[in-house]
Amino acid sequence: MSEDGERTMEAYRYPDGSITYPGHPIGPDGEEPVGTVDLSEHTAEVVTWTTSTATPPGVREPNSLAIVEFDVEGEPVRAIGQLTTADAEIGDEVRPVYAEELREPGAGIREPDSQEWDGFRFEPI
Repeated sequence: MSEDGERTMEAYRYPDGSITYPGHPIGPDGEEPVGTVDLSEHTAEVVTWTTSTATPPGVREPNSLAIVEFDVEGEPVRAIGQLTTADAEIGDEVRPVYAEELREPGAGIREPDSQEWDGFRFEPI
């Protein structure tokens, strides 16, 4: 979360210039991160997508998912996530949008309070 209370889609930047999402404690070059990048401030391009019709308990059905690629200062950053619509195509430009619930907290076998249920979906622009 940012200082002003806005939700962030935080990726990690490493000394070699690479950026990963989600962030990892050790980067591709074996070093610790040196900073973060808020991907919610960027747009991405759909690399590929699919629609799942056999979803886990509490996940909307059908559930369209995409692998997207951000270009952050010339550095590619890929992420996977739900789409806001089933009407996406490869090459579409998308933006991350915050969702309070990516799945129904009461469904499934885990205690609802044991997890966070929010995150980002990708919305075609």
